[in-house]
Amino acid sequence: MDILCVGHACYDLIFQVPHHPAEDEKLSSVAHLACGGGPAANAAIAIARLGLTTGFIGYLGNDLYGDSHLAELTTEGIDTHHIHRGSIATPVATLIVKPDGKRSVINYTQASTLLPADYCTLMPDQMPKVLLVDGHQPAISLALIKQAKQLGIVTILDAGSLHSGTRQLMTEVDFLAASEKFAHQLSKQDHPETALKQMRSLAPSVIITLGERGLIWSHQNKTGNLPAYSVKSIDSTGAGDAFHGGLAAALARQLNWIDALKYASAVGALCCTTIGARPGMPTWSEVDFLLRHMSTDS
Repeated sequence: MDILCVGHACYDLIFQVPHHPAEDEKLSSVAHLACGGGPAANAAIAIARLGLTTGFIGYLGNDLYGDSHLAELTTEGIDTHHIHRGSIATPVATLIVKPDGKRSVINYTQASTLLPADYCTLMPDQMPKVLLVDGHQPAISLALIKQAKQLGIVTILDAGSLHSGTRQLMTEVDFLAASEKFAHQLSKQDHPETALKQMRSLAPSVIITLGERGLIWSHQNKTGNLPAYSVKSIDSTGAGDAFHGGLAAALARQLNWIDALKYASAVGALCCTTIGARPGMPTWSEVDFLLRHMSTDS
């Protein structure tokens, strides 16, 4: 196995609308999509599309949404043996996507579905090159990160927002890949560059993604920035998840630091070119085409 992903799985109900709905307004959606979601689960899909082998550890309910999501993961060739199924309903996210590609999200989670630290271990016959966690399963994630450190396995935290899970794991990984939201919540700074200065000590490598403004980074006592690739954005849903999957894939294939960032950025950009996270997840050849024919925004 190339990459193991651990964390949140849900089911996304996505509605593309002509404008943000007003109070008491009935609004017709111009497009609709229903598919699996969740940061680590989406990253696993991205990795599989890029041609690497991957597995996912997380929770899905014994219900229609859980069955549908599991079928998607299986169809993509993802190892699902360590997905725990139970009576608690599969989390659901309703996403309202506006014409500019921005979105609003309503999450529903019935109850806690946290897996214990001893839920599973890294097996010798399926030892990953990279471990990617999203902070939503902190106990098992921390246990696997500690095991990964002993085995020389690269570890990444997808830090989308600041909560107990990401706070617990942010100093334990090799690569802290944070959203601008996470950086602001953690540092209380309005400027990402100032936040990065505060966050550099948290992990050997720190990335703050800034959407259409690209990203900034700290790596091996150096800092820098990378502009975003210019694409027509239809829906930003899953772009961060795609970026993290692309980063994990690039590290598994031992790309150098800047090439890994460019590769991950291209995966994230291509994800935005259609409605929903998963339909836009690109293949390796599609990413390669973008990298060879398009420059980043300047």
